[in-house]
Amino acid sequence: MNKIYLFFISAVLSACSTTTDKGAVGVSRKQFLIPSAEIETESAKSYEKIKADASAKKILNASPVYLKRVQTVANKLIPHTSIFRADAVNWKWDVNIITSPELNAWCMPGGKIMFYTGIIEKLSLTDAEIAAVMGHEISHALREHGRERYSQEMAKQIGASLLVMSGKVKEEYVQLGLMASVFFSLKYGRDQESEADTIGLELMARAGYNPQEAVTLWKKMGAAGGSKAPEWLSTHPSDESRIQSITALLPKVTPLYQAAKK
Repeated sequence: MNKIYLFFISAVLSACSTTTDKGAVGVSRKQFLIPSAEIETESAKSYEKIKADASAKKILNASPVYLKRVQTVANKLIPHTSIFRADAVNWKWDVNIITSPELNAWCMPGGKIMFYTGIIEKLSLTDAEIAAVMGHEISHALREHGRERYSQEMAKQIGASLLVMSGKVKEEYVQLGLMASVFFSLKYGRDQESEADTIGLELMARAGYNPQEAVTLWKKMGAAGGSKAPEWLSTHPSDESRIQSITALLPKVTPLYQAAKK
């Protein structure tokens, strides 16, 4: 076998790891993660630009009531991130809101959280439902799903280039293969979303928020979502699958919620 292929295969195998501990919910899937110090740096730059643009438009933290709510939830969730990652509590966490009708919220690598007022207002979110959304987004950062997606794309591009360079496969066939890989890689997107649901559920329960309200959240999201593509063509689980998975986890996380409330 060509040395360059051996090197590539070795690099792929050595990059398989996991970024988090299992927690009570038991998330332990191995991930393909190549080193990328630039991701967090570039994410921080993007976050600051988004904040600066929103501030210039006077839509950053324009609602003190909503800001206080999301920051209060964050302050309760963040200490429990150490269950999954010991280093996470020392991240430079930052929590803000943008006045926008979008049903959106996210957490960038390193704990940069942004909520949009639309998701709170349009879904009439309770604090526990905010915790479900935030726990989900924080979990993406804990598991480094962004770096995982980046690693997968890099592997596909490098692998395709090596095949073309070797002369063993024509470029047009590689392009067809890359198109096909879109469908095969969709399951990784669903795995990541399911992991974020699972870890987020434990985070909210440990923080004293009723995990049952994660079910009501996704029912609201489903009602707001309208017509959607079939699950097998989506990077996200269907709302029905999501609710079933969350409901199945409730016996594991409810005791954590009950203990937090004592």
